[in-house]
Amino acid sequence: MADYTLREVQEQVDTWVQEVGKGYWTPHEILARLVEEVGETARLINHLHGTKKKKDSEPTQELGGELADILFAVICLANSQDIDLQEAFEQMMIKYTARDKERYK
Repeated sequence: MADYTLREVQEQVDTWVQEVGKGYWTPHEILARLVEEVGETARLINHLHGTKKKKDSEPTQELGGELADILFAVICLANSQDIDLQEAFEQMMIKYTARDKERYK
């Protein structure tokens, strides 16, 4: 397994979307897909850790795969809006580090 920066992952997704996907969907369409993937993840977590167990007829799902689907949708949304997630992540960590440095002690 290779290690990637967020920029490299965004580039990989962009290459795939341009070659296979034929361009990005609209932001509303990507958001709908993101919400769908979050819902699938919520359902799986409920099956794994909640009271609602999986039906025998439902296919087996992996949490890592569901989280990767969410990540793909987030990257598509960021790419479609020309957002550098590497930079955004770094700024978010600065914000949380300053704001929450005493919160969880």
